[in-house]
Amino acid sequence: MWAEMWEWVGDHSWAAWVSVALVLAAAELISLDFVLLMLAIGAGAGAITAALGGSTAIALVAAIVVSVAMLGAVRPSMVKRMHGGAELTTGHDALIGRTGVVLSPVGRRTGQIRLAGEVWTARSFDPGLTIDPGAEVEVFEIDGATAVVYPAD
Repeated sequence: MWAEMWEWVGDHSWAAWVSVALVLAAAELISLDFVLLMLAIGAGAGAITAALGGSTAIALVAAIVVSVAMLGAVRPSMVKRMHGGAELTTGHDALIGRTGVVLSPVGRRTGQIRLAGEVWTARSFDPGLTIDPGAEVEVFEIDGATAVVYPAD
């Protein structure tokens, strides 16, 4: 029985390569790391080589070469593209760079601004500068519960 199975695999090695590729591709759906997908593509190259009449050794070499090439050349750009994009900023970090309106003079230690619909304690980024009410300011940083601001251009 085993001899018959190995003989069939030898005669239909392309089918064995396709089976390996499908199993790897299905396992990739669980890992989502693109490693198994690159190996599945390599197994697909082995299947194509075997279907074109290449020996098992040549199909194995083709699968290894394509897998390594995919892991080295394609996977890094795919991972970068999938993990790239804007960072989600929340809390105080989301206020940095936003524009507010001065409600009471903002100086070295005191002042208030309206920022994101709320009243914030504020101080000037430049200690020697006082910003008058009604002026627009941009938030440089949040220091505790105080917005550090500078005049908007």
